[in-house]
Amino acid sequence: MLKRHVPEAGPERVGEVLSRLFTARGWGRRQARLQLERAWEESAGRKLAVQTRLVNLRRGVMEIEVNNAILLQELAHYHKRRLLEQLRKRLPNLTITDLRFRAGTWERAAD
Repeated sequence: MLKRHVPEAGPERVGEVLSRLFTARGWGRRQARLQLERAWEESAGRKLAVQTRLVNLRRGVMEIEVNNAILLQELAHYHKRRLLEQLRKRLPNLTITDLRFRAGTWERAAD
């Protein structure tokens, strides 16, 4: 009977161990979320960013919640194209096809 040679388990590469750890803890998703939020805040600027928040990015559509109905209309009609262009520049590896704004309220954490 022939025996198969099974290589002995040696030390694992640090990158492989860290990759499994990041996946298990969900850190990759959190990091991606932080990157999206940062790109939105930089694109919108401080004045708009404090009145908005990123809700989701799904199938290329970034959904933004706005705490002011007048601002929501202004963003949707006057700033959408500029914001979309800036987001695409800041996130070149993502496909962002549209921005959707919706009304919402929340309490922002004090900076």
